[in-house]
Amino acid sequence: MSEYKFTTCVEACKTLEESCPNSDCRSWINYEEDLNCTHIAVQKHGSMTLREVSKRIGCSFVRVKQIEEEVLEKIKDQMNDSNYL
Repeated sequence: MSEYKFTTCVEACKTLEESCPNSDCRSWINYEEDLNCTHIAVQKHGSMTLREVSKRIGCSFVRVKQIEEEVLEKIKDQMNDSNYL
């Protein structure tokens, strides 16, 4: 999906205030309460706990925690590799 289509999709979700039918959008989640859009979820709820995230993306809290740890490790490695610290 091009950046233009992505931006258009997110703006449409915000404007229409109805569930997003575009499951190809990279921001789409299968969570009707938040109109199937991660941007709407963040706009409505602000920061969320890992349990809230796991509920929205449909996987266990433990798996979300594992993903978080993997991402943080990658960020740390990239910062060390670039001598950022």
